[in-house]
Amino acid sequence: MLYIGLTGWGDHDTLYTNRSSKDKLKEYGSHFPTVEVDTAFYAVQPIRNAEKWVRDTPDGFQFIVKAYQGITGHQRGDIPFSSREEMFKAFKESLKPYIEANKLAMVLLQFPPWFDCKKSHVDYIRYCKEMLNGLPLALEFRNQSWFKSHLRDKTILFMKEEGWIHSICDEPQVGEGSIPTILEPTHPDKTLIRFHGRNVYGWTKPNGENWREVRYLYRYNEDELLEWKQKITQIIEKSKDIYILFNNNSGGDAADNAKQFIDMLDIEYKNLAPRQLDLF
Repeated sequence: MLYIGLTGWGDHDTLYTNRSSKDKLKEYGSHFPTVEVDTAFYAVQPIRNAEKWVRDTPDGFQFIVKAYQGITGHQRGDIPFSSREEMFKAFKESLKPYIEANKLAMVLLQFPPWFDCKKSHVDYIRYCKEMLNGLPLALEFRNQSWFKSHLRDKTILFMKEEGWIHSICDEPQVGEGSIPTILEPTHPDKTLIRFHGRNVYGWTKPNGENWREVRYLYRYNEDELLEWKQKITQIIEKSKDIYILFNNNSGGDAADNAKQFIDMLDIEYKNLAPRQLDLF
């Protein structure tokens, strides 16, 4: 099955009709069957949040939870935990509501651009797998070294042998801080595809006050989505379920592109939440 959705549910105004922020997920679930919980990256979320989000979504809805930044090494300085072990324990505990409701598709570990291919980093990936044992885990790199010609096959084999779900990316090709699109599922049950846009200028812009808004400012055109329609046919037989997330959020393009891609693939989702009617 193909699950198509967005990264986060708060920034897509075209989806909502007079909804307060606390109720947006309820209406989001009438449009898409999956979402990425990106707030989990910035802080380990209280269990009460996950409990509410599970209640706000229909049966069969699937969450992709982005791993806390302290786990993937994005956070500079001290983490707000007494030890690394406590951090992993707290994060894993925060996932219980999703698991109990059978709504956890996977946990995404997206490593930063400076996380290059070397033994200590391979060892740390194995450590993360051990600490998050029993969870479906997706792996996304942001450093091109993992897919250099002499390491690409080894990286894919490592992911297969260790049971990682491959997070395949569509993003600007601008050197070491970006990865190529590698159409190779590494898990028989699940594959993740994330559309980051193709804004070359935004991808290379130094981090500043509005760097995130610039980086993900991009709208996929029809030809680019048709190109991906063909790519999906190349991998659909290699993985039972494929999750596709549009992360080009900055200009409000993600929701439109996701709906356009659903139409392009002739998908009609069952068991979505009832669509809200804006009568007045």
